[in-house]
Amino acid sequence: MALAEGSKAPSFKASTDGAGSVSLASLKGSWVVLYFYPKDSTSGCTAEACDFRDSMSRLTKLGAAVVGVSPDSVKSHDSFKIKYELNFPLLADTEKQICQDYDVWKEKSMYGKKYMGVERTTYIIDPKGKIVRVYEKVKVPGHVDSVLATLKELQGSS
Repeated sequence: MALAEGSKAPSFKASTDGAGSVSLASLKGSWVVLYFYPKDSTSGCTAEACDFRDSMSRLTKLGAAVVGVSPDSVKSHDSFKIKYELNFPLLADTEKQICQDYDVWKEKSMYGKKYMGVERTTYIIDPKGKIVRVYEKVKVPGHVDSVLATLKELQGSS
């Protein structure tokens, strides 16, 4: 079960593509769209990343920073980001600690075979570091539009 809305977002700091690093503390004061995805350069993950890329101007107008997280390496993220011209950081959670802290590292099943992996999940974190919306088992089509609508709604009520 994902972390509860209204709870404090677990802090994190991780290496990103381009030899950078991002921490939750460095994003304080911004709305954060923290999305977890299984693997770079796979069909669903590529579609989701490109949807965020294509909506970046609308997201930044709402004061939101987008951060993608997967267990892939920095090298993998570098290739993925360049290939698809992604305009937001990708965190390399190779130890899966952030995935575990955000409760997205789950037992999954494909063709009857069980394995551990990332359950596609998005958290919206408010400027004070509180989780205000959780999307579990995300279906990619229309997801970014839902995130945008939620950000507008939340900011209208704050």
